[in-house]
Parts: sequence; C-alpha cells; structure tokens
Amino acid sequence: MTADQSLLRILFWFRNDLRLEDNTGLAEAVRDARGDVVPFYTTEPEALSRPDLAAARVRFALESLAALGRAVERAGSHLALDHGPAVETVVRAARAAQADAVYWNEEYGRASRRRDAAVERALRGAGLRVRHFHDRLLVPPGAVATATGKPFVVFTPFRRACEALPLPGPLPRVTRLAPHGLPRRPPPTLERLGFSTDQEPWPGGAGEARKRMTRFVRSGLREYATRRDFPAAQATACISADLTLGTLSPRMVAAQVEAAAVEDRRLRDGARKFVSELRWRDFYAHVLHHFPRVETGAFRREYRDLVWEGDPAHFASWQAGRTGYPFVDAGMRELAATGFMHNRVRMVVASFLTKDLLLDWRLGERHFMRTLVDGDLASNNGGWQWAASTGTDTQPCFRIFNPVLQGRRFDPDGAYVRHWVPELSRLPARWMHRPWEAPASMLTEAQVTLGGDYPPPIVDHHEQRARAIAMYRRVRQR
Repeated sequence: MTADQSLLRILFWFRNDLRLEDNTGLAEAVRDARGDVVPFYTTEPEALSRPDLAAARVRFALESLAALGRAVERAGSHLALDHGPAVETVVRAARAAQADAVYWNEEYGRASRRRDAAVERALRGAGLRVRHFHDRLLVPPGAVATATGKPFVVFTPFRRACEALPLPGPLPRVTRLAPHGLPRRPPPTLERLGFSTDQEPWPGGAGEARKRMTRFVRSGLREYATRRDFPAAQATACISADLTLGTLSPRMVAAQVEAAAVEDRRLRDGARKFVSELRWRDFYAHVLHHFPRVETGAFRREYRDLVWEGDPAHFASWQAGRTGYPFVDAGMRELAATGFMHNRVRMVVASFLTKDLLLDWRLGERHFMRTLVDGDLASNNGGWQWAASTGTDTQPCFRIFNPVLQGRRFDPDGAYVRHWVPELSRLPARWMHRPWEAPASMLTEAQVTLGGDYPPPIVDHHEQRARAIAMYRRVRQR
C-alpha cells in the first residue's frame, strides 16, 4: 500500500510488541507519517480478568512496558497510557491525538481477533483509517500452504515450505516519535491491577531481552544442538517470554544466530537447530489461526469425546511436585518457583499428566498459562495437545514418556533434581530418578524417608501406560 500523502498523524497501538527495534507496524507508521507517530498502550479489563493469566507474566509485561516508556522518551515522545475496553480507549486516544489513522500488529488468538475486529469497526465508524501488520512470526499465516492450498497440519512439511522462503531480516530501530498532548500517566503496578506473586522476578524489557540473547549466542549456541535437552546444562536462550511479549522479534533472533554462524562455522549446527525451533513457534501459531477450535478442544476429531479415567485427586500432587517421580517433581517445582520450565521437562510433565495420571490435557494447559511467565496461547496449546496425542502431530497415542528413563537420560548426574528436590540431594545419581528402588540402607544414609519427606510414586508407570493405550483405543473404536 502506498502511503497517502495527506496522512498527517498516526496512533500506534502497542500490544505484545513492546519494543522500538524491528517493529513492523511501528516502522510502517513512522514511514507513512514521516515520524508523526503517537505511541499508545492500553490495559484491558477483559484480558486482566482471564482466569488463566499468570501474575508473573503480568509483572514481566509491566516491567517491559516501563522500559518501553523510557525508550519512547529517548525518541522524543511519551507513551500514552489508558485503561478500559480497547474498543473505547483506542478510539478515545486516536481522537485526542488528532490522529488520521491507527496502526497495530496482528495477534492470532480468537479473542484477540474478535477484539481487533470490533476496534477496527469503531475506528472506521469514527472516520479513521486502520492498518495492521504481521509481526509476531518469521512466516505469517497464509504465506505457506499444501499443494492443495490447505493449511499445514504436520510440522516437517510446514518447516520445509517455510525454509523455501527467504528468511526475513529485521527492520531498523525507530529513533523518532511525535511529541503529543495526551496526558502523562504513571504505568500501572502489579498490585493496582490486582495481582501478586512470590515467583522469582524475570527481568523485562527490550534491553534485558537483548542481553539474554547476546549471552546465549556467546556461551550457549555452540552446544545448543547437542545440549538443549539437558535442563541442568543451561544451554537454552531463555527468551521465550521475550518472544511472547514482543521485547524481541523472531527476525532479530534469527538474524543474530545466523550472523554468528557465518562468523564462526562451529555455531552452524546450533544456529540451524535454533531457527528450526522458531519454526515450531510459527507452526503452532498457524494452527491456532486456521483452526481456532483448538483453544477449547482436541484438534483430532476422534479424541474430542475422550473420557479421562484418572483420579482427580492426583492433579494436586502433580501441581505441587509431589508425584514421587523426581524428574517430574523437579519440573513442577521449578515452574512454581520461577514461572519457567525447561522445554524437555515440559514435555515429560505433560506426558505424565495425560498418559500416566490419565487426566485431561486442558487441566495442565490452564495450569501452565496461570503460572508461566512465557505463557503463549498457541505454543502452550500446541505443546499440550502434542503431549496428549490429540493435536496435529501424527505420532500415535502410545508415544508415552517414561519419567524415569527421561530423567536418567537428560539429568544423568541428578543435578537438576538435586536443585529442585533438595530432600533427595544426598542420593547417589544411580537412584536419583527411582528412589523407591534404592536399598533401605542407602535411603537411610541419604536421609530420605519415602512416604515422609518425599512420597513414593502415586501411580505405577507401566500399569498406567497400558491403561492409557486402552483408553485411547476405546475412543477411537467408537
């Protein structure tokens, strides 16, 4: 679209894109309005009242919003803030700023799309122009399709189709925004919004995001392909919250790892694997966009009537990290304490809830969204449905992680468990992931009392595996 030369002023509505660097909609607004862009953000009661909104994520967003405000001031403006339904606050801000148009970057959840459609109708009804842009992904929805023109529902062909497209490069940082007369308001606080959390802080803001990414490229990228599945190795970038809230763009991330691999050939395998993981994020966003029904139910029709046969009382034990399976318990305790969990461990604890405890994946999905600092609707839903075998993945229901073998393989010396399950810290690595099999003398020496300070397994994995397969087969036969 060619910019209309009569366009004088644009209101840019920040959402989950809290940065001035490589921000597609913001860059387009600055270009079209020749810098006469008013930055705006609104907190929304409907979003803040969601039962699956994590306090840690709100805190991270507020810190990122404060950092964005400081960056906007350095660009010669100030971040206009409001609170209320977006269909009211965005129109009000546009009128107060005497804007000719409102720009924003798209989001792909069903509620977000409904909200954006209502805001667009209100703006156009008020005589304002609207433009919105794809920004959250390397490849936006609709850019790739199968040979028959349908959305991809299997990751590998999706990845190959995306890799056939040029990898988009980042846009320059916006350095100038418009001064304006909208009132200066202090950013909201966590307490004023009605939230509190004891979880460890996760520093927010684009500056902190860049630090995390630079640190990973320097110290973690080289071994990423081989060490990424080991939670104690700290071989991941830990930028998932930054991608969720938009303090980093995926284009910036891909460009940085690709550039590092060009400079140092030893980083190539890590860079290739890392960009492939970004493709998974894209894939689940595409699935959510094309099949919004996954928000509430199974993607695979044959599992929509699956009857979950587990004991509901076991859910609390899983949440608390008291299942008797140390690798699972370590992950759940890490989540409770930090709002984060290593990706390999996420898969294991999700498999355990659905395939060992035989409990509905939606219980785990909601618990994660209530707790994760990086909770992303598409990625979280996709991961849970993958683990439960109800999603797009073609793997059969008998893909069931053995929590003992997973622990022995990916935490062989028990360092991860020792950190998060300290009551087992004196156990030798040989028994760390199966303390119930340790000799009584070893338990005594390690000061472990099964059934006291640490529980015995609440279920038998091998028995539950057989029950899970039978449970899935029954619904498929129906």
